[in-house]
Amino acid sequence: MIVFELVCDIEHRFEGWFTSSDDFDDQHGRGLLACPSCGSVEVRKLLTAKIGRAELPQVSVAAQGRTQAPSAADVSAILDHVLLNTEDVGEEFAREARRMHAREIPSRGIRGQASVEESESLREEGIPVYALPIPAKGRWN
Repeated sequence: MIVFELVCDIEHRFEGWFTSSDDFDDQHGRGLLACPSCGSVEVRKLLTAKIGRAELPQVSVAAQGRTQAPSAADVSAILDHVLLNTEDVGEEFAREARRMHAREIPSRGIRGQASVEESESLREEGIPVYALPIPAKGRWN
């Protein structure tokens, strides 16, 4: 999986997960990408630097070679990994991420809620943040 920082024509920033750069190009070319804030399909990829890489479950060799969107099983495996290996800090996400970044507290895997503005601010401070489609707790399988 590869995560791209995306932006719509009115500058809403968001992330997209793709199996490859070609997968992004294919989905973009078919008009399948849209801004989650405003629905605009005028989306472009921003230049990003590789900061680091979290350990994620291995995707099958067959899945790695394809140029289509990941299967529900692939997405489910990633979400399972996140849910099982991170602590839910809820609305304290931005504060906890900053405290870890400043080494005020030990580093650990966390998840929670942050507004688009908070997420952008964290990224500007050099703190990697990823938006994930994690279902409400009552809807976990």
